[in-house]
Amino acid sequence: MKIICIGRNYSEHISELNNEKPVDPVIFLKPDTAVLLKKQPFFIPEFSQDVHYEVELLVRINKVGKYIQEKFAHKYYQEIGLGIDFTARDLQQKLKEKGLPWEKAKGFDGSAVIGEKWLNKNSLDNLNNINFSLFKNNKPVQKGNTKDMLWKTDEIISYVSQFFTLKIGDIIFTGTPHGVGRVETNDQLTGLIEEQQIFSIQVK
Repeated sequence: MKIICIGRNYSEHISELNNEKPVDPVIFLKPDTAVLLKKQPFFIPEFSQDVHYEVELLVRINKVGKYIQEKFAHKYYQEIGLGIDFTARDLQQKLKEKGLPWEKAKGFDGSAVIGEKWLNKNSLDNLNNINFSLFKNNKPVQKGNTKDMLWKTDEIISYVSQFFTLKIGDIIFTGTPHGVGRVETNDQLTGLIEEQQIFSIQVK
C-alpha cells in the first residue's frame, strides 16, 4: 500500500504557512509504517516540539491504473475517507530551509491517521461539495470543503498516475484546508465528513 499525499491544495492553507502557490500538485509519500494502528493513540515524537494536525479527505484506490485520463479517474475509487497528516512542523521548516526532502517530518511512525469508517461516494450528493471538519477537544479547528480544492480528486488521480502506478488499496490524502495547529498531550481529535464521525483519537 502506498500513501500518496497532496500538499498545498487549498489557497488559505498556502497563505497561513506563507508558502508559494504551486503550478502543479505537490506530491509526497508516507511509508506504510506511518499508518497509526487502529484504536491506538498518537504519540508525539521525541524529535519534535511542534507537531501539527492536518485533516484531509482520503480516497482509496480500487483498481490498478497508470496514465489515467481525468475523465476515467472516477472509475478508480469508490470510497471517501478522512484522516490526519501529522507534520513535525519545526523539523519540516529546518529541512525546507536546507532544500532537503520532507520525509522525516511527514512520514514518521504514526503520522498518518486513516479513519476506520469509509463512505461510498454514491452516498454523497456532490463530490466537489463535501464538507469535512476536525474538532480538537470538542472545539472546531479546521473546516474544509472540496469545492475549494485547487485540484479536484479526479485531477489528482490523473496527475499522480503519470508518475506512480496506482494499485488496489493505495490511499491518497487530498490536501488540508486552513486552520492547522499544534497538538498537545491529552488532546482529543475528532474528524467528521458532513455530520458523520469518521475517527476520534487521543494524543499522548
